[in-house]
Amino acid sequence: MPKVLISDKMSPLAKEVFEKRGIDVDVKPGLSPEELIEIIGEYDGLAIRSSTTVTPEILAAASNLKVIGRAGIGTDNIDKQAATARGVIVMNTPFGNSITTAEHAIAMMFALARSIPQANKSTHEGKWEKSKFMGRELYGKTLGIIGCGNIGSIVADRARALQMKVLAYDPFLTEERALKMGVRKVDLDQIFTDSDFISLHVPLTDKTRGIINADAIEKMKPTAGIINCARGGLIDEKALKTALDNDKLMGAALDVFEVEPAKDNILFNHDKIICTPHLGASTTEAQENVALQVAEQIADYLLTGAVTNALNMPSVSAEDAPKLRPYMDLADKLGSFAGQISRQAVKSIEILYEGNAAKLNVKPLTSLILAGLLKPSLEDVNIVSAPLRAQERGIEIKESFKDTMANLQTAIRVTIETEKSRNNVDGTLFGLHDPRIICIDAVPIESEITPTMLFVRNLDKPGLIGGLGTILGDAGANIASFNLGRQKSGGKAIAIVSIDGEVSNDTIKKIEKLPQIERVQLLKF
Repeated sequence: MPKVLISDKMSPLAKEVFEKRGIDVDVKPGLSPEELIEIIGEYDGLAIRSSTTVTPEILAAASNLKVIGRAGIGTDNIDKQAATARGVIVMNTPFGNSITTAEHAIAMMFALARSIPQANKSTHEGKWEKSKFMGRELYGKTLGIIGCGNIGSIVADRARALQMKVLAYDPFLTEERALKMGVRKVDLDQIFTDSDFISLHVPLTDKTRGIINADAIEKMKPTAGIINCARGGLIDEKALKTALDNDKLMGAALDVFEVEPAKDNILFNHDKIICTPHLGASTTEAQENVALQVAEQIADYLLTGAVTNALNMPSVSAEDAPKLRPYMDLADKLGSFAGQISRQAVKSIEILYEGNAAKLNVKPLTSLILAGLLKPSLEDVNIVSAPLRAQERGIEIKESFKDTMANLQTAIRVTIETEKSRNNVDGTLFGLHDPRIICIDAVPIESEITPTMLFVRNLDKPGLIGGLGTILGDAGANIASFNLGRQKSGGKAIAIVSIDGEVSNDTIKKIEKLPQIERVQLLKF
């Protein structure tokens, strides 16, 4: 009989699910790392929330552990690399907290508009400072939403019910999807300049870290308010404090902070700041939802082998795994390649499976392509959540099949239609195990996919190779491979350059100044 440990406080419903499914379960919240190391070897599954930190040392002692389930979205407290190395599946429950978090953001906006916490404190102190707390109506005001995925779209729906005007910035939001939601798609600068309130609903990535900084605040109305119930680190806290000290903003309502638990912060006790201790997911309903989901997912895996919401492996049956494994690597890299070179909102994606690929169970491959496509903007997207995330953004997904090929045994073509262009990337397997790019936008070009690559659109004119090589050489960047393709002599051309190590932004800017260059982009895999 499988055995599971629940090591954090969790709804009793989780224990009931395990017991009903015939799984032996222990509930032991509050264990120290040393205590957990001592007993973890007894268990096949571990169910946690945010209090338990799963370190390499704990995983090394987990001789029987097969799956870790996080009741919630964030898995920063799990060393996923170490878990993968030890063959332990990491699951989360990414959609159980959406309504709860969205409602908290709306509640924070109300509190900010009407100074409810400050007025409450003043009244309890017997001051009756009625004139001090002149509020603002939300009716007719403009809410700018940064990140219009699952939670952001719910916030937009609630704001529209309040008869607010809603602006939305999201790289993957199409005009059609925005129209259906009743919001207006705008660029980030318009969010800053036109909004009365700004609510953040994006993950914390290299691109979004400090998205609200001194430059962004300078563009905002002095009467604007900021709400962050997403992730700490999205706001430059020092810049926010300076702006509030100088009356550059009306106020801010924060549920998350750069360092948590936030026991000491420069924003604390500021009379224009409302703070809550990361309560976005803290409702009875949400905690019951994620507890039920994580218990069902762990039980399904331990009893049947079914994998749901896994972050470090695709959801694939035992029968299909050997056949699909090399194609999964190709699909993930093709999606990532296409996602990184796309610059506008994606309207649709069409995937053509040819030859041997057309005979496979392609659903996991399509999900991996979508995950790769969305990863540049969404940190928590995976093979399971990718189709829903694409649907939330109004991306139409098409699959087509061609059983035979003239020159190759197998290939996958990914075609992306944006609001301004249509691009495709073709890939194949060399030796049935080595993923390769073989064509981009009808330009034949053969290239392996390496960790660091330069993607170059250029004119087929002399001097490109020498100029590009000189700049990279001066920067100390070693060229591992240099692949060229063109439609015709003197016409449009493409270069893919594999680089050992890193390439700086200054180096990219120098390359962009070469006369043959139309576009250059650094790709990471």
